Amino acid sequence: MALINREQIAGMNIHYMRYSLDYFLQAQVKAGIQSIEFWTGVPHYYLDPTTYSDCKVLKKKIESYQLEMKVFTPENCMYQFQFASVKPEIFEKSLQYFTNGIKATAELGCKIMQCNSGWGYLDEDREEAWKRSKEMLAKLADIAKAEGVTLALESLRPEESNLVTTLQDTKRMIEEVNHSHLKVLVDTTAMGVAGETLQDWFDAFGSSIIHTHFVDGDPYGHLVWGDGKHNLEKFLITLKQNGYKGYLGQEITDTRYFANPASHDCRNMREFEKYM
Repeated sequence: MALINREQIAGMNIHYMRYSLDYFLQAQVKAGIQSIEFWTGVPHYYLDPTTYSDCKVLKKKIESYQLEMKVFTPENCMYQFQFASVKPEIFEKSLQYFTNGIKATAELGCKIMQCNSGWGYLDEDREEAWKRSKEMLAKLADIAKAEGVTLALESLRPEESNLVTTLQDTKRMIEEVNHSHLKVLVDTTAMGVAGETLQDWFDAFGSSIIHTHFVDGDPYGHLVWGDGKHNLEKFLITLKQNGYKGYLGQEITDTRYFANPASHDCRNMREFEKYM
């Protein structure tokens, strides 16, 4: 039963951080992947508040492998730049960092840039951190609109944030920012940890869901399909029934995959190929 098109599977380079960019791109071709969600970790790309790597060079390299970049994902968990920074200097640096990310997204011909809520100190009023996150996302949405880019907001796990970690948090932030260029990204790991379902998200957001981080989980772990407890066929049926036409980002972050990521991407694609 055909439930998905091959080009909807968006390979990610985050678990290739110990390998060269060319190795990652070659591995995607070998695995039968056609689309890329590009993670901007410094081994493969440089992005900071003042500058970023030449997008023409990156685009040419990706296209030389007959691949297409569909989503741009600035690193925002391991770096100091985040969406709810408390110190004014770091807030401003973060704003410039993500602004450069939006500009790079546009230069690369992508329409979507990933974002999240960031996090606040656990010993401060959560609402103060929420205000900073909302302010940042509103500013960035304005910049994204000017550049022809849409931001895709994902929820995080409680270990990663104390702000947007559930569907209801996402709904609140989307409604409060209330911007045409801030839409929704469903992360199946955060979703699973929160005890939610894909249908819950489609019931809440419908066509405002423009991207997914679509991976297996236990529910923790951003796992290769077959290594967790999610039902891939059921998930794909839910996508199809709700008319989802976006991409399925393979945000595979468990360190068990870092030594030999190419073999795991091939194994992952074999699970998807049953439904193509």
